[in-house]
Amino acid sequence: MKQSLLFAAVLLMMTLQGCAVVGGIFKAGVWVGVVAVVLVVIVIAVIVSKARK
Repeated sequence: MKQSLLFAAVLLMMTLQGCAVVGGIFKAGVWVGVVAVVLVVIVIAVIVSKARK
């Protein structure tokens, strides 16, 4: 009984740490996406402003 409880506790701890890692990756992914969109908008704005001249 004690071994199965210990196994369950270790398994739960490992699972929760995995969720924290995945959450961190998704947060970083969101910020990378936001920065990429901003850069694309800036590049398009520069191209349009040069095309009008």
